[in-house]
Amino acid sequence: MLKLEARPQPSGFWSVGSPLLALVITVILGTLLFLALGKDPVRGLQIFFWEPINSGYRLGELMVKATPLLLIALGLAVCFRSNVWNIGAEGQFIIGAVIAGGVALTADKTTGAWILPAILLAGVAGGMAWAALTAVLRDRFNANEILVSLMLVYVANLVLSYLVFGPWKDPGGYNFPQTKTFEAVTQIPRLMKGSRVNVGLLIAVFGVVALWIFLFRTRAGFAQQVGGLAPAAARYAGFSSRRALWTALLVSGGAAGLAGALEVAGPIGQLTPYVPAGYGFAAIIVAFVGRLHPVGMVFSAILLSMFYIGGELAQSRLGLPKSLTGVFQGLLLFSLLACDTLIAYRVRLMAWRGAKEAH
Repeated sequence: MLKLEARPQPSGFWSVGSPLLALVITVILGTLLFLALGKDPVRGLQIFFWEPINSGYRLGELMVKATPLLLIALGLAVCFRSNVWNIGAEGQFIIGAVIAGGVALTADKTTGAWILPAILLAGVAGGMAWAALTAVLRDRFNANEILVSLMLVYVANLVLSYLVFGPWKDPGGYNFPQTKTFEAVTQIPRLMKGSRVNVGLLIAVFGVVALWIFLFRTRAGFAQQVGGLAPAAARYAGFSSRRALWTALLVSGGAAGLAGALEVAGPIGQLTPYVPAGYGFAAIIVAFVGRLHPVGMVFSAILLSMFYIGGELAQSRLGLPKSLTGVFQGLLLFSLLACDTLIAYRVRLMAWRGAKEAH
């Protein structure tokens, strides 16, 4: 009989080992899933874990997927470390893309290069404004930020649909719900020829460094975390829990909005109903698998982007639904939640007789 026994203090080993064990369990469960679907599990795992990295072009596509995941996760890490539960990064991503797309649509053949920073700043502003709605309702009316931010995702989707089906619809687009393709001057510069990787990757790497410095090397970062986790202690120390709330949501919303701007002015090049790709929700998994640490989230963003590419390849090569991406993401998340039990508890094997007597 197995028994969970509380540890005197959290395990440092399992804080690091839990995500690795969760990945192993995900692979095992994925193998069983492929068998249940009547597919070769070796081929299935190869598609998810080897195909996305077996060529230079595919590594570039991996970075394209990882960039928005990492950017959004960096912002969410600020929220979660501050005990602010922003579940609506997907909505902030969408609104950032919409506002950035609106700026991009103003460009014409004579527009100068100044439009690029304007597009990115518009995306940041859009994401921050959408997150500010949650901040206002939480701050003024003590509304639950989980429910508010989540419901705003659906509102953001409706805003996008209204625009691409209505006033922003391309009149020369054969009645497809999409805007016209943005002018070349609005396109985010690519890092190398023959690859879709753009400067968004460099921005994400800069964000990793900036967040690490902010959280672990500045008084403001320490105040941010204390203000959210222990409001009473924060007030005693002169920190503002209200400031922590607003900072967390605005930073998170701005990061998600920036990711949306980079997406529509980069790989997509226009606004369509398919701008929402689930990055805002997947980034929650990225943040927790990466232990809310900037460096850890780099690796977890790469892992989740492999799931995205693997899901697309499984659809074309194995005839499986694209939703398999979400299945693997869910398996990883639930495996992580289960494995995290080992941080606070150790597993003890009890003799059956002793267990019976204890009962």
